[in-house]
Amino acid sequence: MNFGIRSAIASVGMVTALLTPTFARAADIVDTAVAAGSFNTLVTAIKAAGLVGTLKSKGPYTVFAPNDIAFAKLPPGTVESLLKNKAKLATILKYHVVPGRVKAADIAGKSLKVKTAAGLPVNVDGTMGVKVNNANVIQPDIETSNGVIHVIDTVLLPPARARKGHH
Repeated sequence: MNFGIRSAIASVGMVTALLTPTFARAADIVDTAVAAGSFNTLVTAIKAAGLVGTLKSKGPYTVFAPNDIAFAKLPPGTVESLLKNKAKLATILKYHVVPGRVKAADIAGKSLKVKTAAGLPVNVDGTMGVKVNNANVIQPDIETSNGVIHVIDTVLLPPARARKGHH
């Protein structure tokens, strides 16, 4: 056995534990997102939309989770506006959730239309890396106790006709 590798792994154990929880100690989707520290806007939105209970339930769910940088790319005022419109916010957030546990390897080499929890399909393309609509998966397969998180670099917005009141 190579103990040098083991001690190197142990030295980054704290960071690794936050980013990729093991099955034995995996937190649920919400707690994992909170612990990672790069999903503050997403967590705020989940709370504002009243979806904490859902995303802490048994699931399993696959969540395409936009990080804070992804939310920052939205036009100024968008997040604040959404936080005031719980129904529209909930639809957008559910558009990031797919029932079941889908890992990157499950879609490698495939191009699929997948129905989201919002009842609207997203295009998932695993032919060159993994893309969901126009978003790139920048960190796949973060295991949680009730599903899997794939970090994406762009907020997914449902087709305009599905976002009532959006101009």
